[in-house]
Amino acid sequence: MSHRERIAACQKRLASEGADAAVLFPSVDMGYLSGFTDEPMERHLLLFVTPDEPPVFVAPAMYESQILGESVVDDVRVWDDGGDPLELVEEVASECGLHGGRLLVDDRMWARFSQDLRSVLPDASFGLASDVLAPLRIRKDEGELDALRAAGEVADRAVMAVRRLGSEVVGFTEAELAQEIEAQLAEFGGTGVSFEVIVGSGPNGAQPHHRHGQREIRPGDPVVLDFGTRVDGYPSDQTRTVVFAGDPPAGFDEVHDVVREAHDAAVDAVEPGVAAEAIDAAAREVIEEAGYGEQFVHRTGHGVGLEVHEPPYIVEGNETALEPGMVFSVEPGVYVEGEFGVRIEDLVAVTENGHERLNDSSRDWKPL
Repeated sequence: MSHRERIAACQKRLASEGADAAVLFPSVDMGYLSGFTDEPMERHLLLFVTPDEPPVFVAPAMYESQILGESVVDDVRVWDDGGDPLELVEEVASECGLHGGRLLVDDRMWARFSQDLRSVLPDASFGLASDVLAPLRIRKDEGELDALRAAGEVADRAVMAVRRLGSEVVGFTEAELAQEIEAQLAEFGGTGVSFEVIVGSGPNGAQPHHRHGQREIRPGDPVVLDFGTRVDGYPSDQTRTVVFAGDPPAGFDEVHDVVREAHDAAVDAVEPGVAAEAIDAAAREVIEEAGYGEQFVHRTGHGVGLEVHEPPYIVEGNETALEPGMVFSVEPGVYVEGEFGVRIEDLVAVTENGHERLNDSSRDWKPL
């Protein structure tokens, strides 16, 4: 969808939810609807979207030309440094009839700005903008899918290049290997990293969200590599567990086989109409039957889009029925405290008839 189509869809959902406006803060939601966003800051920069009227930006004067150039919103009201932005907020709120109304504010709006809205609109009620935006963002259109595919391809190429280093990696610190991964992502066309690169070697791999440190990688170490990059704003997120040289510790090969079987079982279960929790159950059943259930300590996956973690969450209790266009990770893992961890992760898109993997690099543990 174009940004104008997204705004129209948001307006339709606001009307159906009985909400009088969504008020967005610099965030992925602001960018998703308007085409413009920025880093959060101390200045008031807000986007008002109502069911019936064109959207309005309230922004610092320094942003006027940038917003008009980058967004599809034509109405930009500006305030000067030294002025009172709340006077402009009050003016727009009155024009939109928001006194006593129901406002849905950006989920990540800083408290100072939500408090300012409450001070200007003391009789309004407040909810979260995700009530209307999450159902729109959860299904990706073909343009979004193309960006996610491209980001997945960059991650595939990067991990293959790193794996080809083989025994050269022995002696690297985790931090040095993380830097190498970042360099490879850039080499193959990625923009930055989706999140701080995870390199968990040996016992550090048993900590699911260990980032990277100064531990040197040794022969026989299983190394958990979890990383991604962005293409056109959309991220990849992939995990492979690799032994770069030497013989892995006792039990590792079996655990890796179990995790890979669980991963494949979960991916194979993905199709429209299936509950999100059923994908989690498919992975968990394999791991529990192998006797490692207590060592699978996190959900099986999370949605991926403009944010690396967003709905749908692939977890017990989530009865959301999968729909074409949904994209999420499948990442079962087993963590043996003090010894090693194993995690395998791909992104998967739900299609009209089943699913599509967005990663295609080797899931084996041996270097290439």
